[in-house]
Amino acid sequence: MAQLPLPVIDLSGICSGEGGQITMAKLAAQLGNAFETEGFAYLVNVPLTFSHEQVFGLAKRLFHLPQAEKLRLAKKSFQRHNTNTYRGYFPAQAGSDNLKEGFEVGPANLPIAPDWTRRKIDLTEGNIWPPESTSPGLRGDTEKLYKELQHLSSTLLSLSAVALGKESSYFDHYLHRSISTLRYLHYPAINPPSPQQELCCTPHTDSGILTLLHQDSTGGLDVLSPDGRWIAAPYVPGSLIVNIGDLMAKVSGGRFRATYHRVRSSPGKERYSVPFFFEPGVDCAIRSVDEDSEVIVYGEHVLSKMKGWVEFQEPEKSLGITEHVTAIELDMA
Repeated sequence: MAQLPLPVIDLSGICSGEGGQITMAKLAAQLGNAFETEGFAYLVNVPLTFSHEQVFGLAKRLFHLPQAEKLRLAKKSFQRHNTNTYRGYFPAQAGSDNLKEGFEVGPANLPIAPDWTRRKIDLTEGNIWPPESTSPGLRGDTEKLYKELQHLSSTLLSLSAVALGKESSYFDHYLHRSISTLRYLHYPAINPPSPQQELCCTPHTDSGILTLLHQDSTGGLDVLSPDGRWIAAPYVPGSLIVNIGDLMAKVSGGRFRATYHRVRSSPGKERYSVPFFFEPGVDCAIRSVDEDSEVIVYGEHVLSKMKGWVEFQEPEKSLGITEHVTAIELDMA
């Protein structure tokens, strides 16, 4: 493998069932070092049954649906008459530096949490799907992919706990009623005469615990290095990228880095990516491993972060977006 700008961690020991104490301690040390220095790493030989082609095939099946069908799955912030507030589809934001459309999926059969269902945005709501007749197998395959990524996340949490000097079970309570999010993303191609833009996703850090990313061969992901340079994180066939969010940086007592990253536009090319955001349960009490910080309730943390996310703004602030998106998609045809 050519020299890469980020650490590479080989998970083949886990895949082969050879994950003994020595192997796990070695992986924990590698993961901890990557999170302390770059905040990002490549994972290779990951224990997933889905190939990259299959993962992006699921995303393409979703986004190739007619726009009217996708809008029937849209969050209430984009379609007033829809009832889903947290899960489902959001259209691309025309004229924005965050030009992407997405579809978000949570856990299947999450128990009802009455204290949260009464909120304006219900973090525990069920998923919404296109009809099986128009997208056969999409729901089943996505739910299987979700479970595999959740299981991989739990393994990485165990390794992170060991890297922080704790027992491997230290973060197990994060898994209780976890509301992790699988997000299919599509960055439309921008073709002349539409004005080009340098970025299709502006610099940001992830807000939560842990992110696993499938990126396609289009590339465009940049990561801010510790010395302040933007470095490209190219596509590596068969790999995932893992990175730390703001909350995990706090949990680590500042040892782990939540690193800024962005996505550069590729003129005339569309791009697909599939991030998986590991999230604890809404009532999960989060505190630093140093146990000298305030307790953060995960659900409240998410809701406070949402105030700045365009896909969760009030409906009147989103008016006109769907019409612009239709125009963009016609340019792509």
